[in-house]
Amino acid sequence: MLLKISIPVAEGNRTIRDGSLPTIMEKAFAKLRPEAAYFTLEDGNRTAFIFFDLKDVTVMPTIAEPFFNGFNAKIDLTPVMNVEDMRAGLKAMLNEA
Repeated sequence: MLLKISIPVAEGNRTIRDGSLPTIMEKAFAKLRPEAAYFTLEDGNRTAFIFFDLKDVTVMPTIAEPFFNGFNAKIDLTPVMNVEDMRAGLKAMLNEA
């Protein structure tokens, strides 16, 4: 799964000043145990791309809410595949033909 977190500038500034930004992010990393995480700017906002394995969709609220409440963030969750997943999917597709 790809979790994209876009933090508005004012909220990001506030959470940096009060120290909550690193705390919220570290709690998320502990919970998600990401395969990779990247940070950049997008549309003028602090933006994180976090790749992790989502085993149960019922945890989606517990993933998103800390970012909504802590940063007033915009969040996107997008299914993604790694190379092994792509190979397995293509193999399955070819076997169906």
